[in-house]
Parts: sequence; C-alpha cells; structure tokens
Amino acid sequence: MASHRKSRTPGTRVAGIRTPALATAALTSVALLSQTADAAPGEDRPSLEEVEKKVGDLYRQAESATEKYNAAKEQTTKQRKRVDTLLDDVAQRTQKLNEARAELGSYAAAQYRTGAGLPDTATFLLAETPQDIFDQRQVLDRMTGRQKAAVDDYVTRQTETMKKRQEATESLRTLTETQGDLKTAKATVQKKLADARELLSKLTAEEKARLAAIEKRKQEEAARKAAELARQQAEQEQAREEAAQQGGGASEGSEAGSTGSTGTPPADSSYGTKAEKALAFARAQIGKPYVWGATGPGSYDCSGLTQAAWKAAGVSLPRTTYDQVNAGTTVPVSQAQPGDLVFFYDDVTHVGIYIGNGMMIHAPKPGTYVREESVYYDGDSAIHSIVRPA
Repeated sequence: MASHRKSRTPGTRVAGIRTPALATAALTSVALLSQTADAAPGEDRPSLEEVEKKVGDLYRQAESATEKYNAAKEQTTKQRKRVDTLLDDVAQRTQKLNEARAELGSYAAAQYRTGAGLPDTATFLLAETPQDIFDQRQVLDRMTGRQKAAVDDYVTRQTETMKKRQEATESLRTLTETQGDLKTAKATVQKKLADARELLSKLTAEEKARLAAIEKRKQEEAARKAAELARQQAEQEQAREEAAQQGGGASEGSEAGSTGSTGTPPADSSYGTKAEKALAFARAQIGKPYVWGATGPGSYDCSGLTQAAWKAAGVSLPRTTYDQVNAGTTVPVSQAQPGDLVFFYDDVTHVGIYIGNGMMIHAPKPGTYVREESVYYDGDSAIHSIVRPA
C-alpha cells in the first residue's frame, strides 16, 4: 500500500490509496427491512446477507459518528479551558482597571478641593471608550506629569480589558458551537446503534443461527488471509537475513528491493522496544468492553485503545482516527510490523494495533470486547492503510 497523508475530510484520498464509494446510508435500509419484516407470508424479505450488510453499515456509521463525537469532545474541552482562562484574565484586568480608575478619581477630587473648575481627570472618568479619551487629547496639555501617567495607564488597561472581553465573548460563542456538534454526534451514534438493534431484533432464531454461520465463514476466510500475510512477511524476513549474511552490497540491494514502493526500511530496534510496551498494554485490555467515546481504563473505543496503548510506550497519539492516521509513516500491508496501526474503511473510522502474523488487537464495535482478530476481519478491501507511529 502506497505512502500517503490523509486529510481530515471523510471520503477523500491522496494518490496511491484506493477510493471506493462510501457505504450507502442505512436509514433507507432500515425502513425497507421494517416493511419487509412485517410483510404478509409469501412476500419477499431481505436476505441474511443483506441484513448483515445493513447492520454492518449501521455499525460503521455509528463508529464514524463516534470519531466525530471524540473530536467534538476534545475541542469542547480545549475551548472550555480557553474560556475559563480568558474569563479569569478579564476579571484580573477589570480589577486593575478599577484601581487605575480610582487613581484618576483621586486627582479629580483634589482638583475639586482646590477649586480648579471642571477637573481634567474627571473628563476621562466620564469617557465610555478609549476613543472618547483620545478625542479629548487637548485636556492632556493641562495635566501634570503624574496625571498624564495615570491617564496613560488607565487608557492602556481599558483598551486591553475591552480586547480580552471581546476574545472571551468569541470563545464563548465557539464553545456553544462545539457543544452543539458534540450533542449532534452523540444523537447520531445513539440513532445508528438503535437502528442496528432493531434490525437484529426482527430476525428469527433460525435466521440468527444462519447469520452466525455466515459470520463464522467470514472469520475463517479472514484467518486464511492472515496466515498468507504471515507467510509473506516470514519470507521477506528470511530474505533480509540471507542478504545480510552475504555481505554489505548484496544486503543493501536486497533490503532496497524488500521495502516496496515507499522505500520504508524495517522498523529499528528503538521502535521495537516501544512497540513491545504498547502491545503489552493492549493485550492487558483484552476482554474489556467496547464503549463508544471511552478511553479506559475500564472500556475503550477503537482509537481510545490505540491512543492508550502507545501512551504506555511514551508516545502521544491524537485522539481520533482522522488524526492518528497522519501521526506516523505509512507502510505497505506486506511490511506491517508489531505496533503499527491498521486503519480501516474509506472514511478512516476504525483502527487496530498490529501484533504480527496478520493479526491485530482492536476494540471492534458496540456489544463486543477488546480482542485479537485478523486484520482481514472485514475483508482485505476494508484495510485503508498501515501507519508506523514512532
């Protein structure tokens, strides 16, 4: 698989990466199945293969919405911190502004006591904005040095305070928008999962048994492909070792030929050490439930698991699959090594961590648990790319 950099926009792809059409929206499918499930005897019902595909589409759409939820949640958290910081800053600046205002007031009071007529500093206290103050510059000519310094300090503080208040207002508006995105994504996830449950609830016991048989055949085929990938990788490793034994020139030629079109060399020992730590963490999570939006320690979604695993190895990965896919070097599937991230689907909405021999550890979907599984669990065409994150 060719090297690429994936944009965040779902459905796009750079040169060298396949671009099949996105899965068909499943809401129409849900309506179709609801109608046929309630149909009179003798009328057509969807085949189990069609039901399986519709359910799979719904789960993928739910996972896509989950990644959008994760992104919105992360953005909301950052924005809330920014708003809190700005509001604290505004409060401190307002206090300082009030102190500067009090100092001007003391000059105004002194002028009243001396019978100086309209106090010059009082003119500035009546000003609404910094511009009002600048429009009265002629008053400055009648002030002492200390008065001018007090006015300058007041004007500066007022200008900065107003600027920070505007920033806080804009940040609050952005926070409201991200909270809306978060709410929308959450509702979408819940709707897709409810639709999938409804589809499955309409199956008879016999149909569920047949559906399980279909899934078993898929798993057997996935295992066969994983074994084939393991064989290819073993052959490549043996070729590299033989080339290394033959000497420098032959070794370089063999290694260059084995890296594929990207020219990516095998992972070094430093990467291997980090990968071992990431995989040890991932293995310790096997059996924990998939929960959308979860980052551990009791449950995970797919990107939450890979992020936590590599964090245990001292490597910081972004939260979402959209960003994780760009957090490293893309390598061909044939050169995947333990620790590499395996991304799936056209819109890059699922990820697992490669453990070798065509297998990975991942948090599959709602209703399942973190487990080891073939990277071909949903067919070879589902694999989007392999990324080496460190």
